Amino acid sequence: MEYITNAPEQTEAVGAALGKILAPGAVIAYRGDLGAGKTAFTRGLARGLGCRELVTSPTYTIVNEYLGGRLPLFHFDMYRLASSDELWDIGWEDYLDRGGVCAVEWSENVADAMEGAITVTIEKLGENTRRIIIEGGDHLGDLSL
Repeated sequence: MEYITNAPEQTEAVGAALGKILAPGAVIAYRGDLGAGKTAFTRGLARGLGCRELVTSPTYTIVNEYLGGRLPLFHFDMYRLASSDELWDIGWEDYLDRGGVCAVEWSENVADAMEGAITVTIEKLGENTRRIIIEGGDHLGDLSL
């Protein structure tokens, strides 16, 4: 599925549509440059899951947990990790076992741990224009925006 957005709110809307249909245990592997809109997408994802908490980038904490929705959301930033071994060291398996949604920024740094993930690639086409490509999760169908 491919979407073009022209404002952060539209990027969030695509994330919200995905969040509404995700099942427990879903893993979202983000790809995209710095400033592409991964955190904006995650704000929408959280809203779609029913989380009303303020969503911020977990750059310094590695993972932020949002527990107030129909499913918990675990938002990871792997920018500072050198390998998936470090991901396992911080308890990746425990997060997977908790039945929530794991959204992983900089997933390419831990690619071997992302098997079976839904890949969300966000490309910056202009100042506010983004191309969002969602792959995997064949059961998802088209998102209702």
